[in-house]
Amino acid sequence: MPGKDDDKSSFPDPEEITRKLSDFLRSNFGDNVSFTTMTEPGSPFGQASAAGGEDHDLRSDAAFSPELDFDLIPRQIKDHLDRYVIRQDEAKKALAIAVCDHYHHAAYLKRLAETDPGEAKRVEFAKQNVIIVGPTGVGKTYLVKHIAELIGVPFVKADATKFSETGYVGGDVDDLVRELVRKADGNVELAQYGIVYLDEIDKIASAANVGGRDVSGRGVQTTLLKLMEETEVPVRNPQDMQSQMQAMFEMSRNGGKPTRETINTRHILFIVSGAFSGLEKIMDRRLRQGPIGFVTSTEEPDAVESKGPREPITQDFIDFGFEAEFIGRLPVRVVCEPLAADDLFEIMKHSEGSLIRQYEREFESYGIRAEFTDEALHAIAEAAAREKTGARGLMTVCERLLRHFKFELPGTSVAELRITEELVADPAATLSAILAGAAPVGDPRIVAEVATFRRKFEAEHGVRLAFDAAAVARLTVLAEESGRSVPDLCAEKFRDFHFGLQLIRKNTGQTTFPVTAEAIDDPDKYLSNLVVASYRG
Repeated sequence: MPGKDDDKSSFPDPEEITRKLSDFLRSNFGDNVSFTTMTEPGSPFGQASAAGGEDHDLRSDAAFSPELDFDLIPRQIKDHLDRYVIRQDEAKKALAIAVCDHYHHAAYLKRLAETDPGEAKRVEFAKQNVIIVGPTGVGKTYLVKHIAELIGVPFVKADATKFSETGYVGGDVDDLVRELVRKADGNVELAQYGIVYLDEIDKIASAANVGGRDVSGRGVQTTLLKLMEETEVPVRNPQDMQSQMQAMFEMSRNGGKPTRETINTRHILFIVSGAFSGLEKIMDRRLRQGPIGFVTSTEEPDAVESKGPREPITQDFIDFGFEAEFIGRLPVRVVCEPLAADDLFEIMKHSEGSLIRQYEREFESYGIRAEFTDEALHAIAEAAAREKTGARGLMTVCERLLRHFKFELPGTSVAELRITEELVADPAATLSAILAGAAPVGDPRIVAEVATFRRKFEAEHGVRLAFDAAAVARLTVLAEESGRSVPDLCAEKFRDFHFGLQLIRKNTGQTTFPVTAEAIDDPDKYLSNLVVASYRG
């Protein structure tokens, strides 16, 4: 008589089921129909690695739970956000307070559930879901993204407009929560403390006085209501055959024990945002409405406006097209301010992850050092402000400004590009003047390898090497003669170079050093001459 182990081993594996399904479809419908499984490597619903990789059990309660370690205060969160987002101080404060309150409540309830589960169920918990209002490009997504990174919880971002199509309402909304499980690497416990961020939420507002079925507004709002409070979402999509099959596979591996089937949304923080074009007119109309009764003629029109709040209230959102029940689930209201030219300059100059750093790296990959002057950054900021797309306008302006430089300069002897106010004012004339004194430098691959070595050298030692065209040409010849790569040659020739260069920097403050063909042929002699010169002043 077969035992339990025999029964377990007789359960077909995923490959066998796939093969049998494929044979069935082929025999009944011909070769034009096939069955394919889609198990992504990062999906928590994919099969375990055949090579013995980690099997993410959705029932695991021993994994790290961030709510137990949350000990931040609002000021720490704001200080972190200040590194990445310019201005928006009030928005940062409101978000920091909401996040701290949410996760402190979650930590308290978690501890209470371990000591007194009955009392934990009786504790009232009002979620501080957040709605962010602000024009495009002011940093709404950046704020939420970096909060999630700081806390260390799974973070899912989606566009609310994807739920506006018929047939997607409901199922895809639940998939937002399932996506948290995937981001948590299959850990449901961790996913239940994640952050869901929905952008373009203003696009699902119901149009006023519209008859008939409203699949793009009220329906989506109603579906989101249950998620934003507390509900149980199935881990497996009941409409997805692959998910259901995977549940069977996991049950087989676990000896017939079912895995955890639902995700509770009680402690998932929901943050929504949108530009809300037209909301300001609704607010203005409310603020300018005169009081009922007699008003003295001497009262200034702006006096009434100054009495009302400048932030949108619940009625403003209802008039915009949101259901009262929906907007009531978003008690924390955050307003982001438009960015002026000076703000855009600060973003380029001081923000971590600045777009300017990106352009410097792009030119560096061609062996060209790009340097932006403050005057040029102010001119770029002024042009970007006229685009009226916030920080996104910076990319538009820079791409238009530097497109031809990226095309023409790589592969030439140009090793330095200084972006000045004159270049911003007349890029075509500046490019023509640069190209007039430039010459072809040879193999672009060699230039890229030199640039790689330069970046690594600067990162490790804090000083920059500037290879001229003759040095690059000499390295090309040596690489061909020796059969070695350029980075290997440079690493050997400049192995101890940084000691002398740091001494020179201490003597003179110099941080960038030219590298000529003579430095390639005899680096020790070249460095010695530089050190002696630094002492002579």
